[in-house]
Amino acid sequence: MSRKYFGTDGVRGEVGKFPITPEFVMKLGYAAGRVLVNHDQDSRPTVLIGKDTRISGYMLEAALQAGFTAAGVNVLLTGPLPTPGIAYLTRALRLEAGVVISASHNPFQDNGIKFFAEGGNKLDDALELEIEAMLEQPMATNVSLELGRARRIDGAAERYIEFCKSTFPNELSLKGLKLVVDCANGATYHIAPKVFHELGAELVEIGCEPSGYNINDKVGATYPKTLQAAVVEHHADFGIALDGDGDRLIMVDAAGSVYDGDQLIYIIAKARAARGELKGGVVGTVMTNLAMELALGKQGVPFGRAKVGDRYVLEMLHADGWQVGGEASGHILCLDKHSTGDGIISSLQVLASLKQLGMTMAEACGDWQPFPQTLINVRHNGCDWKRAAAEPLAQAETALQGRGRVVLRPSGTEPVVRVMVEADDKSLADTWARTIAQAIEQVA
Repeated sequence: MSRKYFGTDGVRGEVGKFPITPEFVMKLGYAAGRVLVNHDQDSRPTVLIGKDTRISGYMLEAALQAGFTAAGVNVLLTGPLPTPGIAYLTRALRLEAGVVISASHNPFQDNGIKFFAEGGNKLDDALELEIEAMLEQPMATNVSLELGRARRIDGAAERYIEFCKSTFPNELSLKGLKLVVDCANGATYHIAPKVFHELGAELVEIGCEPSGYNINDKVGATYPKTLQAAVVEHHADFGIALDGDGDRLIMVDAAGSVYDGDQLIYIIAKARAARGELKGGVVGTVMTNLAMELALGKQGVPFGRAKVGDRYVLEMLHADGWQVGGEASGHILCLDKHSTGDGIISSLQVLASLKQLGMTMAEACGDWQPFPQTLINVRHNGCDWKRAAAEPLAQAETALQGRGRVVLRPSGTEPVVRVMVEADDKSLADTWARTIAQAIEQVA
């Protein structure tokens, strides 16, 4: 069954427009609450609700709280806390579910709701479908005797800070390192600086003054220019950029060069493989750079490709029993450290890996350079674009054999086909991307 409301990472959209309205979010909380109650008849379920720093978070938090308590579910409220922090506390407090009010790297006008199941894992498809089915039913508030309670909890941020620090090797410290930390004016603003400071680093903080309106605004993982300039200006050793809800990571070295998720995953995997501690291989996505896959192969490290979306990377890691994977966007998974992508913990893994390798970031990634990628979005009107692209696709794959690859991927949110060609020569990537795109345009 296809999902009506849930995307690859919960429900998301512009605030004030369906489905991100207080009415729908209250009903979403009620529907999720009813599903939890149906699965746990013997006791009253409890959920944890956290949020990022968007102004709309107050409104949506109240709506969710009302929906859950109306369904007979107890609610614990943390206030601003990163998405991976909610996942951790859901597991640590042995709760039935965790909920995050965030639109991640989107601008402040957007917001969203994403869920974690018991144990801090992403909600599986079956539970999402149960919630969607319940949304089609009328909302009926429990009688007063069967309503849930809601309360704010203290110490959530401090518990998560200690958890993050615990994932860094005991024999290492960050003393002697100068770091620029960019928190995107988001949920990590009061978390990340304390983690790095308490591990010994000298800090320069940017993007740590949220106003409710400035989340991800020319700061954070989706806008590394601010971090690059700050690293160079302050003569720092590294720059660390997180996104609005703290699950993405982009880093910058002392020279001001940007390292995306692919490169950071490679550094982590390389260090673990060198120590004989890499369990299995690495999972990326269909968009992961081919040069990274080839470089891992030379080291005897298996590589798998999942669909785009960290939930699909996670599914493949679990299926294969592997631990390390992620996306170029900066979603990085180290499942021996956390059950979900965590920007702070991933950055600590990169820093630890570099110390263990005795290398700079440039040296650690020096045995491969990303192949040029050309991406063209082609709008279509429901035409048979696969048939139109078949002949040039076959020609491109023959021409690129051993030198590159082609990915054709329909958008899940708009009538667009994404044509991505990757090759060891940029002109080759450009030529074949245009050829395939033009073939689709002729029938669109």
